[in-house]
Amino acid sequence: MKALKCEMCGSNDVVKQDGLYVCQNCGTKYTVEEAKKMMIEGTVKIDSSSELENLYKLARIAKIENNSENAAKYYEQILVKDPNSWEATYYAIYYKSMNCRLGEIGKYAVNLTNSLPRVMNLVKKEISDSTEQERIVEDVFSRNEDISNMFFNAATNHYKNLPESLKYDGEEEYIHQVIKIQQIMYFYGIIVENEFKNNCISVAIKSWKSGININKEIIKYLTPEARDQQLDVITSFAEKIKEYDTSYEIPKIEYNRGDSGCYVATAVYGSYNCPEVWTLRRFRDNTLDVTWYGRTFIKIYYIISPTLVKWFGETSWFKKFWRRPLDRLVMALKSNGVKDTPYQDKY
Repeated sequence: MKALKCEMCGSNDVVKQDGLYVCQNCGTKYTVEEAKKMMIEGTVKIDSSSELENLYKLARIAKIENNSENAAKYYEQILVKDPNSWEATYYAIYYKSMNCRLGEIGKYAVNLTNSLPRVMNLVKKEISDSTEQERIVEDVFSRNEDISNMFFNAATNHYKNLPESLKYDGEEEYIHQVIKIQQIMYFYGIIVENEFKNNCISVAIKSWKSGININKEIIKYLTPEARDQQLDVITSFAEKIKEYDTSYEIPKIEYNRGDSGCYVATAVYGSYNCPEVWTLRRFRDNTLDVTWYGRTFIKIYYIISPTLVKWFGETSWFKKFWRRPLDRLVMALKSNGVKDTPYQDKY
């Protein structure tokens, strides 16, 4: 005689209630005859519609209770039985993402982004009522925004709390994570525009605005070339928003004057925040900037260097050409007491 085991979820917690055997884990019910057959043969054919109904009920209860672990589990079980469920397709990955570790944020942001075309395609095909479609599109936007903000805050707090000695190495990972996070919102807006332009364009606009708000936060950490690329991304989505909302203005993106300076040094050393560039930035602010001729040099440098870096900044000969004189200057400055520790620009 085999132990009574639920065919749907595998739980052994099956209790007799009101003449039926009921799984205490997922709620599936079995008749006495079915229970006997399960104990003898180990299997029994049960009504799949009843299974799905129970699974949806459990998944939605878990969603209401913010139990992401159970919600992910039940939605994944629903997908096995109903692969064309938009709800399970979206929420299975959404709730798995809610439970991801810090180092997995980038991967799960990509997974969620990649799931969105199929989710919206299923909504369009399987949901005939336009009002219900609008509700779902809005709900998915809210969920996307919530998890994007959760990912962004987690990644940002981790980066800010790193010891100064580790921030230089952690900066690149942080930037890559945020870029993947912002893509959730940008891409969702594009999908909504393509699939539901007539009645949900306001959701697309909100999604692009959310992407821009995340995007602009990493500008200050980027090298000039990378910053220009991300500013182009922000501008392109701002233009899309303006197609539907002519009053929209790009949020003010602030970065220190120094962020747009040290172009050559940043190209040579690979980061605006590294010991060598910190030394040069101190020299600029505390020595050059206090005299008229020093300020003149800074202004001329800012006029010429961005173009040089834009044209040649990624070439090996350019970096090799400038590396030796910059190394000598940094060594001389350090020998005169200019520090190479993390530095916040004055302006």
